[in-house]
Formats: sequence, C-alpha cells, structure tokens
Amino acid sequence: MGLEVERAEGPYIYTSNDKQYVDFISGIAVSSLGHRHPKVVKAIKKQVDRHLHVMVYGEFIQEPQSAYADLLTSQLPDQLERVYFVNSGTEANEGALKLAKKHTGRHKFVAFNHGYHGDTQGSLSVTGRDVYRDPYLPLLPDVHFLDFNSHDGLSTIDEETAAVIMEPIQGEGGIIPAQKEWLQAVRNRCDEVGALLILDEIQTGFFRTGSLFALHRYGITPDILCLAKAMGGGMPMGAFVSSSKIFESFMFDPPLNHVTTFGGHPVSCAAAHATLKELLSDDYGKRAKKIESIVREELTAEAIVEVRGVGAMLGMELRDKELTQKVVEACLSEGIILGWTLHSNTLVRLAPPLIIEEELLHSSLQTINQKVEIHS
Repeated sequence: MGLEVERAEGPYIYTSNDKQYVDFISGIAVSSLGHRHPKVVKAIKKQVDRHLHVMVYGEFIQEPQSAYADLLTSQLPDQLERVYFVNSGTEANEGALKLAKKHTGRHKFVAFNHGYHGDTQGSLSVTGRDVYRDPYLPLLPDVHFLDFNSHDGLSTIDEETAAVIMEPIQGEGGIIPAQKEWLQAVRNRCDEVGALLILDEIQTGFFRTGSLFALHRYGITPDILCLAKAMGGGMPMGAFVSSSKIFESFMFDPPLNHVTTFGGHPVSCAAAHATLKELLSDDYGKRAKKIESIVREELTAEAIVEVRGVGAMLGMELRDKELTQKVVEACLSEGIILGWTLHSNTLVRLAPPLIIEEELLHSSLQTINQKVEIHS
C-alpha cells in the first residue's frame, strides 16, 4: 500500500504526512483491541523495566510466561493444559506438526484445499494452494488434501495419519466457515483411527468470531490448538497447546525435541497476558457479534455478491477482481484500509478492531458501500 506509518492509536493509523486511516483489517486480525491499548502498553513498559530476554525458552522460570500460561489454559478445555510459546503462527503450526509426528510415530498428514497455515516449509506443506506451494517443491511428503466441508474422502484419514490440520474458518481461503456437523465428523474420524486433530485458530482466536475461540462454537476439542495474531496485543506471539500426555513425547529421544530462543519472550508474554485479561473483562464476544450484525445491515450494494463469515471475521465478495481492486483503492483514498485474502481476488477482508465505536463503524461501512455502488 506504500503507507509510511508515523504512529497508531485505537482504530487509527497515522502516516508521516499526518493523514488518518481507519484500520478496518486490524493488521490482519492482530489488533483486536486496537493499536496501543493502554493496558497492553502499560504491561509492556512494566516488563521492559524488569528484564528482556534472559535465556533460551524453557531453561529459566519466568513469571510473565507462567502467569500467562495459567490464565490461558484456565479458559480452555481441561485436556488443553500445556502451552508451548513461540513467536508466530507459522511457528505454532510447525511445532504442532512435529508434536503430532513424535506422539503418534506416524508421518502422514491430511489438510484441506484452500487452507492456509503459513509460509515456512512445514506449514507451507499443509497449505492447500498450489500457486504458493509449487515454487518450493518438494515439500513434506505424504500430505493429502481434501475438500473443505465435504464428507467425501474422509476415509483418507486412516491408521497411518499422524494428524489432520485445519482452520475452523478458512481465513486466507476466502472466509469460509466449517459446517458444525462436518467438523464434528472430522473429529470423530480422527478418534476412530487414532489421528490427532490440529486446530489452527491463529486468525479465529481471541473473540474474533464472537467466542473466545471458535472451538467453543463448534463443540469440539482438538488434540493440539495453534494460536497467534491477536494473542500478543500487537507484539509477536504464538503458541501450540495440548495435553500433558501428548507433550511427554517431546521430553525424550532427544531430550530437546523442539527449541526456540525467543519463544515466550517476556515482553510479548506480558503484553499477551494484559490482552487476555482485558478481553475477559468485558463482553468482547458480544461486540464481535454486533459488528457482524451492523456489517450485514449496511452492505447492501447490488454488486456485493455475499457477505460471509462469523463475528468480526468477515468477507465481502464482489462481482469480479477489477471491481474489488477499484473498491479497495477508492476506500484507501478515503482513509479506510481494506485488503484481500491470499487465495481470493474478489473477496474484501472486513476485520475491524473489536473496540471500534459504532459511529465509526457505520460511517466506514457507508463509505465502503458507496464506493461499491460508484465503481459497479
């Protein structure tokens, strides 16, 4: 976009020429509490005055890590009781893939067409879009792709499968929610054959969809849960979460199965802790649902094919890619930051911060709707 950022506050980003922009995509679902939330900034400053990095993750006991792990796991199903902190979403998925292989002793993975799990080698191997995969072949072997929301092919998940990895709502694939019955069928099939279910909630987590995690909406518990994006309140942070029993396999042969220097950085953990405390202190799930209601009510232009998604993780499907590009560019000129998803050039991402005031939400949506009408 070529914007030179000078500062950011709440729902706004300000450029070096002092122009104000509404961040309507929250830095791609990261800034759910807006930019520089006061409680997050306070926690960061307090931790900076204590210590920064002191040792490779796991060697020393650090209060920011343990306190945040306690709070996070208290909000999850009982079996999701141990947390491994990393720096990003793709690292969380990499760790989850390794953990699944080590625990099961298997090497086969099942993933889904148009799914997205990151751009490092392992995460890219289970990302379901050839245009991104082909330049880097060969990737991990024995990865099988099925159609999302289709019962056809679930028998591919078999006794040789280490894990199934999936998003409950495909984000970069075009904001496609999983059907509840189908997701439960995937969970049941994994149980039948002893495969693990890895749920990638990197984009859906932390009230983005109206519940703290999308797993709460679907009534299922994964074997491994992957988190990032909004987790750190604007700081780099990720995690994969599982049971003590599954994590035991990381303790031997070799004793250091997975190592990260900066994972669980104390400043990021302090920011993440403050973020989650704030999210739990108010009804942010209700705010996400209200955002969805207003978006669906306001976006009525004839060239809008569909508004889909859940909560404040929404996508506006337009008639063709030319119109989509014109609308995104026109909105940017009016001070509203929009963007595409990676796998779709006709879908405009709508993911405003959960703290956005209704008046600003209404005015932004009216501008978006108007630009669609003008350019169609």
